[in-house]
Amino acid sequence: MKIELSVDGRKIPMNDFVQKIVVNVIKAMVETLHTIDNGWKEISIHIEKDEVKE
Repeated sequence: MKIELSVDGRKIPMNDFVQKIVVNVIKAMVETLHTIDNGWKEISIHIEKDEVKE
């Protein structure tokens, strides 16, 4: 499996150990969802930080 992490457009390098951890955690979470078939091909996650209101 291949994973890429970007923060604010900057690609963040990860060694093999970290990649395996991130992939396995995300894969496990997604595959426990009842509407997801184990034959999936790609998972895409987009996270935006909420604006801080002062």
